[in-house]
Amino acid sequence: MAQDPNILWQQCAVILRDNLTPTVYNTWFASLEVVDYADDVLVLRVKSQFVAEYIEENYIDLLSRVIWRVFGDKTRLEYRVLIDSTTGAAATYPSERKASSPVQSSKLSVPADAWDTQLNPLYTFRTFIAGETNKLARTAGLAIAKDPGKTVFNPIFIYGGSGVGKTHLANAIGNEVASTMNTQRVLYVSANTFKLQYQEAAQQNKIPAFLDFYMSVDVLIIDDIQFFSGLKGTQDTFFHIFNYLHQSRKQLILTSDRSPLQLRDVEERLLTRFKWGLPVEIQRPDYALRRDILTSKMHRDGLHIPDEVVDYIASNACENVRDIEGVLASLMAYSTLMDKDIDMELAQSVVGRLVEVQPKEVIMEDVIGAVCEHSGIPEKAVLGQSRQKDVVRARQLVMYLCKRLTSRSLSDIGNAVGHRSHATVIHTLNTITAQMEYDKVLRHDAEILEGQLRS
Repeated sequence: MAQDPNILWQQCAVILRDNLTPTVYNTWFASLEVVDYADDVLVLRVKSQFVAEYIEENYIDLLSRVIWRVFGDKTRLEYRVLIDSTTGAAATYPSERKASSPVQSSKLSVPADAWDTQLNPLYTFRTFIAGETNKLARTAGLAIAKDPGKTVFNPIFIYGGSGVGKTHLANAIGNEVASTMNTQRVLYVSANTFKLQYQEAAQQNKIPAFLDFYMSVDVLIIDDIQFFSGLKGTQDTFFHIFNYLHQSRKQLILTSDRSPLQLRDVEERLLTRFKWGLPVEIQRPDYALRRDILTSKMHRDGLHIPDEVVDYIASNACENVRDIEGVLASLMAYSTLMDKDIDMELAQSVVGRLVEVQPKEVIMEDVIGAVCEHSGIPEKAVLGQSRQKDVVRARQLVMYLCKRLTSRSLSDIGNAVGHRSHATVIHTLNTITAQMEYDKVLRHDAEILEGQLRS
């Protein structure tokens, strides 16, 4: 008689507790529950997609070993995630497995639907939040996903700083192709893994098998290609793979932390090919995108965070998406362990530990420019005598934000906004403060502008 999977999972829990700190276990593993176990597939219920992502990113090696030890080494792990708390709708995601060596598994007879893509199933276009700083890259990615290898974006060379979403977008393209074109062989591999596989193939005199495997791929994703720097043998081999795939109209997707022009110790013939298609930068997320990412992740994870806390996080966790995810993970952990609602005090404590909070010096000219751009009203009108409603509203916002964000006196603010008197500024501040009590649009505009000016 087969053993109860819940009892087996309790054995896993004991091993996990022995190998993890109480804080880590209670935060990420204590709430896991067995949903189903059949045909060597173990399905675990997790609180949110974020928890699944975090476990995959940080603890999948340990979790896999424990599951294989207790359930058997053929067991495959899947996560069941609640995606809509009102309807109870849930989605199931397979766990990401470590890549086996292409040299050992290079069988050209393997059908595409049995192909191990090595893609992260959680990185999709649905979870990739669009904004001005990634708009071009995302648009090109969607075009590639519809017609891989046949667009002018081949190769696409996605570059940008750490944590801005390059790996996410590359995986999203691959996942879209894999899900809509099951005859296409999609493969994601890091540059470091490619290097190690090449070295192993060279040592075992299996370079032909290595080349055969990679030349059988339809969509090849190489992540962090800057790590090819200085590796002549790896570069030479990739050069031949690149040429074959490109000439065969197969899609190449490359990511790097710098543009092709900034790569060092990479052969010129490779650099030239990196620029054949579309080199496209994903920039550091701006305030609006950071806020959208926060809102999306809060909704996904069922978190309720006050607007002022969201603005504070978006204003200070401004370097990359990983900063935002780190702050949210810590807030969730502290809130759970301390049984405390997420408020400004907790946010300031957490953000201060994870990112460097440096108050930005805001000048009145910046405030005037930001309000005029946001409202679409010329600076001349805002600083003039017009009494049109939208102009007056913009003028009030300028005075309000100058008072909140600068150290200038009321007289200085009045002089900067059309040489208005000290008394006029006081009256304006009292008026707009009272309006914000009931005017949600005005309050939202002020919050958005304040966040932009502080970031």
